[in-house]
Amino acid sequence: MEKQMPQTENRERIPWQADRPAKTLRFDLTTYFGDCQSLVNQALEGALPKKEVFPSKIHEAMRYSIFAGGKRIRPILCIAASEACGGGRREVLPVACALEMIHTFSLIHDDLPAMDDDNLRRGIPTNHKVFGEATAILAGDALVSQAFVLLGRLGDTHPDPRRVLQIIHDIALATGSLGMVGGQLLDLDSEGKKLDLPHLQRLHELKTGRLITVSITSGAKLVSDSVEKIAALERYGAAVGLAFQIADDILDIEGGVELGKDIGSDQANNKATYPSIVGMEQARKTAHTLGKEAMGSLKDFGEEADPLRALASFIVERKK
Repeated sequence: MEKQMPQTENRERIPWQADRPAKTLRFDLTTYFGDCQSLVNQALEGALPKKEVFPSKIHEAMRYSIFAGGKRIRPILCIAASEACGGGRREVLPVACALEMIHTFSLIHDDLPAMDDDNLRRGIPTNHKVFGEATAILAGDALVSQAFVLLGRLGDTHPDPRRVLQIIHDIALATGSLGMVGGQLLDLDSEGKKLDLPHLQRLHELKTGRLITVSITSGAKLVSDSVEKIAALERYGAAVGLAFQIADDILDIEGGVELGKDIGSDQANNKATYPSIVGMEQARKTAHTLGKEAMGSLKDFGEEADPLRALASFIVERKK
């Protein structure tokens, strides 16, 4: 697990919140991250077949990438959204774990030679470098299947199965051809081409934004039926989802080896990115503007949404 998280007991104004009222954000994101990561990792440990279970190779490959040190951003956003709507952590853990499995499936497949052809992910060799391409493909397939096994079980315990069905529908939509998978295809098709900004925003919205947004709305919908709160959190998710990908574009250029992945792969593959289209300075400004939009969407929430506020800051300002 990545242990170094930003020290965000924010006792000073976040620079891009200069027009926010006098209240400052006092929240220890480091502790929150650590607590949620531990909870999610424990749940993931129990949600996946042990590597000794037949066929052991596929289970070892699934676990290799799941426990490779991810920050668990999507599960933590899911938990934070639940808390912002008056819910708890453990009741949304199956959804949080399912989202991490889907995210990890996408990383395994993105790293393949037919996609981005990356050698490193989170500081260790990519799945296909360790287990071979065929097993890596199957490990990704198995992870997305296991995610929906978890989601399906929610219907046995949740008091409103219709709400569970809505969440399953939302996550499936965000994962497939109208979401993350479609975005990956647009990303591949864009290599070597000059894209305009609206096209790039659409690509980022599908490839990265949809799964981040559904992580937030799923955590909210599981515990709340407030149309107003869910709509506000959907706006928050759209803003932080795009900000996350812009930060990723910047880090691909500036991040260095501490990122734990092949640096400069976007440039090597001649991909369109925010810095390549609008320049590095404007890319940062856009990310900060999106951070302000995310904060603004939480204006009617109280301190229960402070984790989401701190997460927006972290996503915009992250260095790894």
